Amino acid sequence: MKLKNASDIRKMIEEDEWMMELLKAAQQLNLPDWWICAGFVRSKIWDVLHDFNERTLLADIDVIFFDPTNTKEEEEKKLEERLKSLTPNIPWSVKNQARMHSINNLPPYSSAEEGIANFPETVTALGVKLDNLNKVILVAPHGIKDVIHLEVRPTPLFLTTTTLREVYEERVRKKDWVATWELLKIFHS
Repeated sequence: MKLKNASDIRKMIEEDEWMMELLKAAQQLNLPDWWICAGFVRSKIWDVLHDFNERTLLADIDVIFFDPTNTKEEEEKKLEERLKSLTPNIPWSVKNQARMHSINNLPPYSSAEEGIANFPETVTALGVKLDNLNKVILVAPHGIKDVIHLEVRPTPLFLTTTTLREVYEERVRKKDWVATWELLKIFHS
């Protein structure tokens, strides 16, 4: 399958029964400004572009949302448990972007999309959710060019300081994506 644009990505996800099941589970939580993001989207794209017949296993399924009224980590754990009750055996990870800015000592975010924009890699800065007709909505603050061209590079934020450049480089090293997706090109900061 050739992926040329955002419409192709949305269609690819809508045709994936497993991905749609997980999106519908997350939708049931009725979280404000929610998305399933990062590897959930990126890995599917890379699997398709590498003509894999089997889905690459994910360490977790990242659900993010934005709620400045309740930034307790315990609330995120409760939401993970609710998701596990809806879809057992899925490694859910739920994070409120209203508190995640503090991980990299950044100013507070104003939305979940801003949180996605500040992920370390452009290819990870992707999110999907469902509209009220169960159609996939895709957010890609840095576009989709890098992910569909199999090019890994830092987001603009992760080029701003030596510390953030090091975070990007360490993630690229630890993730070792090229071991799974050999056509990737890694760009260093």
